[in-house]
Amino acid sequence: MTENNRNDNLVAKGPKFGYSIIPIIFLLLTLVGLIAIEGASSISDLGPYVLLSSAAICVALSIGHIRKNPRKFKEGLKLSARQILPAIPILVFIALLSTTWMLGGIVPTFIHYGLQFLNPTFFLVTVCGVCACISVLTGSSWTTIATIGVAFMGIGEIMGYSAAWIAGAVISGAYFGDKVSPLSDTTVVASSCCGVDLFTHIRFLLLTAGPSMAIAFGVFLGEGIFRDTASIAQDSSGMMDSLHATFVVTPWVLAVPVVTVAMIAMRVNTVLTLAVSAVLGGVAMMIFQPQMSMNEGFLRSLWSGAEFTTEDEGFNSLVSTSGMLGMLPTIFLVLSAMVFGGCMIGTGMLRSISTTISSRLKSRGGVVGVSIGSGLLLNGFTADQYLSLIIGANMYKNLYERIGLPAKMLSRSLEDSISVTSVLIPWNSCGLTQSAVLGVSTLTYLPYCVFNYVSPLMSLLMSSGVLALRKRVIHRFRRAVG
Repeated sequence: MTENNRNDNLVAKGPKFGYSIIPIIFLLLTLVGLIAIEGASSISDLGPYVLLSSAAICVALSIGHIRKNPRKFKEGLKLSARQILPAIPILVFIALLSTTWMLGGIVPTFIHYGLQFLNPTFFLVTVCGVCACISVLTGSSWTTIATIGVAFMGIGEIMGYSAAWIAGAVISGAYFGDKVSPLSDTTVVASSCCGVDLFTHIRFLLLTAGPSMAIAFGVFLGEGIFRDTASIAQDSSGMMDSLHATFVVTPWVLAVPVVTVAMIAMRVNTVLTLAVSAVLGGVAMMIFQPQMSMNEGFLRSLWSGAEFTTEDEGFNSLVSTSGMLGMLPTIFLVLSAMVFGGCMIGTGMLRSISTTISSRLKSRGGVVGVSIGSGLLLNGFTADQYLSLIIGANMYKNLYERIGLPAKMLSRSLEDSISVTSVLIPWNSCGLTQSAVLGVSTLTYLPYCVFNYVSPLMSLLMSSGVLALRKRVIHRFRRAVG
């Protein structure tokens, strides 16, 4: 049995729609209440318990269905685990890399040279463009953000930009590059699940990704132009003094990111690339920053991170690291999201919701709009972009074919609504990872990820316009020949 058929036949008809939607309503209302009362940061601490409670409600409401289909319930959990568990070692090595690259002087060196050569007015545009280029070449938004993205965060904060703006530019660029790169795993998954040639899919995707990226560039450029950059040098001088007093800045440490980029270009396994890069960062720390090893303790720094206590509080916040210990809440949240997604799939609730929605569709425009909306919902239901792409393709592939819509329109709709927006959902594996890596909560950077939320809107607008034009042409042709 093929992977697509296995996923398509994974869940039989589940509980009724009214029951199936209850765990989703509970999840959303509880999270909204937490954010309103405790703030967005509460998602990291309390989010796992909300997700596990939603999973428990899902199982309780479907207990009869599970007894009839125990195999399908187990397979739903296995499918969710197969897609999400590989992210755990990646998260661990990202935590190690972030720590060793900071304490090894790699990120401080990037900050030093970045402040010398980057123009503050065009900083956000430059960040977005550089991250896009690197992501196109590597096919990985995660690796781009965990390496050069972290360095840009430090440079931008010294320049006076808020962390939310910088994170928005980093994520916008990285996810644009990821989506239009033939090396991207999510791009390959989206095209293959829908039965579309990879390069046909990318060319069609560019029709929406290109204008969305142009809008993002315009917003970032406008922010840079209207920002007061006159006092940046004066404001950053004290922080730069602290940086040079704490770290040894030398171009030799840049050999580490060069090796990392080379490994990525050679398509070395992501986990191995991150592991080697973290080890090289540790070597750089012992060679070029021996004071760090003596003051902080190498192994202790890897586990619990390092805190700095200079007179410049801004500098302390910028260079302090949380180590592996700081990544544990994110890992717990990812595992909880995996359980919730597995329960929604295995109980048949996800299939019940999707069947109810698709059965009411009649027009071509409605199908495209609902498939885009479903992509956004799937990101929340499954908490993983790969699961969402696979399930979304199986939900709508036959429907698109039946009503005469090209498969490339489905693959583009799924990419624009799933892959691009996964980073905007606090409990999705992408949102969890990037917020932990960049040190900015998902809901804080969300308004500034211009490319990511414009893409589904552009896809809807473009698809609606094409379908309306097609309908008008057909109508005029029929009148002419009739």
